[in-house]
Amino acid sequence: MPLILDGRSVAATLREELRAGVREFQQQYSSPPRLDVVQVHGDAASDWYVRAISRACQHVGITFQLAQLPADIEQDALIAQIQQLNARPETHGIIVQVPLPQHLDGAAVIDALDPRKDVDGLHPVNLGRLAQGLPALVPNTPAGGMELLRHYNISLAGKHAVVVGRSNIVGKPMALLLLQEHATVTVAHSRTPNLAAIVGSADVVAVAVGRAGIVTGAMLKPGAVVVDFGINEMGAGQVVGDVDYGSAAEVAGAITPVPGGTGPVTNMMLLRNVLHAARAQQL
Repeated sequence: MPLILDGRSVAATLREELRAGVREFQQQYSSPPRLDVVQVHGDAASDWYVRAISRACQHVGITFQLAQLPADIEQDALIAQIQQLNARPETHGIIVQVPLPQHLDGAAVIDALDPRKDVDGLHPVNLGRLAQGLPALVPNTPAGGMELLRHYNISLAGKHAVVVGRSNIVGKPMALLLLQEHATVTVAHSRTPNLAAIVGSADVVAVAVGRAGIVTGAMLKPGAVVVDFGINEMGAGQVVGDVDYGSAAEVAGAITPVPGGTGPVTNMMLLRNVLHAARAQQL
């Protein structure tokens, strides 16, 4: 049996640490850190995620504020809303919920964020600083994957890590974070012709493409560490990852379950970013 990288237990530990950090911040500055979420109406999954963030903030003492905007909002009005939050000193972190309606330019919206308040870590300044190995607000999902590996004392130095996926949200930052830990990193993606051979050479496999079962146990090196960021709804309430868990668990040395793996830790990384941003803005 592989080592199960249990995100729920790691998240519980992080939640207690964050609760203490928020309490300390409030004692020092007389008010808690604050997260503002900007949501454009129209996506049910986004509604679920916003409720999850609200609950997570409540559990650690971070102030949560939601601005719900109409689905037909114009680009200029949305950017004006973000600029108001940028200028508001009591707002320490800002998230713009995605996906946005097609008539809105997502890149321009992210670019409008104050990088110091970009707690999703997606602003070009934060991604650029990450690429250079400088302190930055790091995207929450890959940060959560790295936190899981740290918690279970999985050594990365000198290991061959394969990241399957190249998005700005997960794949690219995950590759950069692995490089910072001295892994040798290969990035594969949907157009990689020999995916099985590349995955089969990896000591660590991180998968984030949004395609159920794209990595199977037959593709893995025996004993490989598998970090699955995928969340795929299969109907009847079933959620699976990008890795075929049943076959992979027979081969892997360590593996994240879906659900209960990277997901719970991702939200804790968001709250950690809010606390870090709040502290940095007091300097």
